[in-house]
Amino acid sequence: MTTVPDAAEDWPDQIYDLLKQHEIRQVALVPDAGHSRLIKRCLADNDIKVTTLTTEEEGIALVFGAWLGGEKAVLLMQSSGVGNCINMLSVPVSHRTPCPMIVTMRGDYGEFNPFQVPMGNATQTVLEAMGTLVKRAETPEDVAPTVDATLRMAFNTYRPTATLIGQRVIGAKTFGK
Repeated sequence: MTTVPDAAEDWPDQIYDLLKQHEIRQVALVPDAGHSRLIKRCLADNDIKVTTLTTEEEGIALVFGAWLGGEKAVLLMQSSGVGNCINMLSVPVSHRTPCPMIVTMRGDYGEFNPFQVPMGNATQTVLEAMGTLVKRAETPEDVAPTVDATLRMAFNTYRPTATLIGQRVIGAKTFGK
């Protein structure tokens, strides 16, 4: 009997498989609970160099440098970190450099923390205003095809791209958890 993977549980593994398929060699990130399973998979892979950042805008520079050095990279972050990247997004736009980002959303569906709501509501608008192509994944089944499209668009069109993974997928946090 063959079992079909449950997309609700396996979307981080599906993203990891896509990173391997697209020959991503570097992953830049600020630690994030929404990406924790994907981060663990990348850390366990000797073919992927994981760089933990002090702030998300450093990831834009890392992705840019990886490309100049002949490697593909991706930036993982939470939506609150997008605000830190605004000025740096001028670099991949001006230099026509791929900059794929996979963003877990906060301030979205069912958010408990009022400080996450403003950036959560502005994330897509702000990224698009800076020239980023943005696609959203609102169900677990949407994640893999959306991330695949984001990676393809970044490396085929030489520009920043982002997949926003909604809180319905990652789960809304609550006080005490």
